Amino acid sequence: MSPNDAPTTPGPSPHRPPTRPGDDTSAALAGLLRLLGAIERAGNRLPHPFWLFGILSALLALVSWGLAAADVSAPDPAGGKDVVVRSLVSVDGVRSMITDSVTNYATFPPLGTILVVMLGVAVADRSGLLTAMLRAGVGKVPARWMTFAVAFTAMVSHIASDAAYVVLVPLGGLAFRAVGRSPVLGIVVAYVGVSAGYDASPLITPMDAVLSGLTTAAAHTVDAGYSVTPLSNYFFSLGSSVVLAAVITFVTEKVLAKRVAALPPEAEEPQDEDPGLGELELRPEERRGLRRAGVTLLLFLGGIVAAMIPVGSPLRGEGGSIVESPVLSGIAVVLGVLFALLGAVYGRAAGTVRNSRDIPDFMAQGMREMAPILVLFFAISQFLAYFKWTGVGQVLAVRGADLLKDLGVTGPVAFLGILVVCTVINLVMTSGSAMWALVAPVFVPMLMLLDVPPEATQALYRIADSCTNAITPMSAYFIMALGFLQRYRRSAGIGTLASLTLPLSVAMLVAWTLLFYAWWALGIPLGPGAPVR
Repeated sequence: MSPNDAPTTPGPSPHRPPTRPGDDTSAALAGLLRLLGAIERAGNRLPHPFWLFGILSALLALVSWGLAAADVSAPDPAGGKDVVVRSLVSVDGVRSMITDSVTNYATFPPLGTILVVMLGVAVADRSGLLTAMLRAGVGKVPARWMTFAVAFTAMVSHIASDAAYVVLVPLGGLAFRAVGRSPVLGIVVAYVGVSAGYDASPLITPMDAVLSGLTTAAAHTVDAGYSVTPLSNYFFSLGSSVVLAAVITFVTEKVLAKRVAALPPEAEEPQDEDPGLGELELRPEERRGLRRAGVTLLLFLGGIVAAMIPVGSPLRGEGGSIVESPVLSGIAVVLGVLFALLGAVYGRAAGTVRNSRDIPDFMAQGMREMAPILVLFFAISQFLAYFKWTGVGQVLAVRGADLLKDLGVTGPVAFLGILVVCTVINLVMTSGSAMWALVAPVFVPMLMLLDVPPEATQALYRIADSCTNAITPMSAYFIMALGFLQRYRRSAGIGTLASLTLPLSVAMLVAWTLLFYAWWALGIPLGPGAPVR
């Protein structure tokens, strides 16, 4: 999930702390604080995403009624009859809302995928495997590589979803402190890496399952047989994780290190406190668990590769295809099994899994934590079903594509507009899955009609959904990061954190956008069987 799909606010109180005398009150920062304050006030007026989609469904009913009364229609992209807007405020509309509600939810594309993946991730998380991986990633790194190590570990940590914030942000401070650098920098690097780079990872994450399901549903407006898999953006996500880690390292060393050094003197590290450096050290049983999990991973992947070598293998697709193989089309099952297996192997070695009953218990605990997402998915699934039934989304996509063609707007120009729109929305609507559910039904089919694959639109959305997470006070984890920062610098306020995250956020947005355009220009596939154009 997105960093802001979390149902509750962890850590310190979400109320904005008062500005302290030690904060930088330059004109630029004062303007930024006013902007952040306005964003916070506007965002606080928004209802919970569940009710937001309920309100949007009611508005859709009124819009569909008006458009249907005006006989609004558009050509069918598939070449059939014209698409005519149907009113939800009609006998057929009311019947559809009542009789199809269970089907709408049960067939919601991301639902089954995310549940299957999270069954496995829950075992890996509860066994301690994911936390041990993150600690191992920054535990024994030379000082000169610490910034890149923490930043890249943050990209890996996205597999742990929102738990990455709770684990890695304080570890970032401890890691920098262990090599004699300011823990303030470590906290900022870890926080920005997790939040502003949320949709980039060298691994397949739960968010990949959510985004691909929503993109598939949106693509069906134009092509009912189109399928987007969780691997559809893997190559781009892998490349992005390396580039973003490098950008974070460059800006931190060239800008933020000087900025932190210039802060007014303050006792950042009380000497009478336990520095807690032992939290980075892995116990012998944890190291043993990681080694065995690593061997298991190699054997698992090697077994799949070996099984796919024969042309007639059942793990190959029709005609011996690898791209359309059951392994890729059923990647959710493969990932779920893999994470559960690795978690079980690690847990047995580390002592966190004592018997076979622990595995389903871990899965059940993980499903309980999924409850807020499942509730939100119900509201989203109904809205998207109404959107499709009325034909409003299809008409908007066709008319929007026609308008862009008439104006001579090509794909690359449209990309920039979508980036700006989604980036601004992300400052206030910080739930990544909710925002994609809102905009995908229009943007995905509209760009498909401009010959832009859904996978490319989804990759573009990853950028807009991530970079501003690190600066918006609407994110629960912004306040949590501030709480960790105040452990080392008591005078730190929202302005302090914003002044440190803003340069990184802007640099990542620019670099990531340029990376996407370069990817597009070179025609590099975004993932297995997923062309960029």
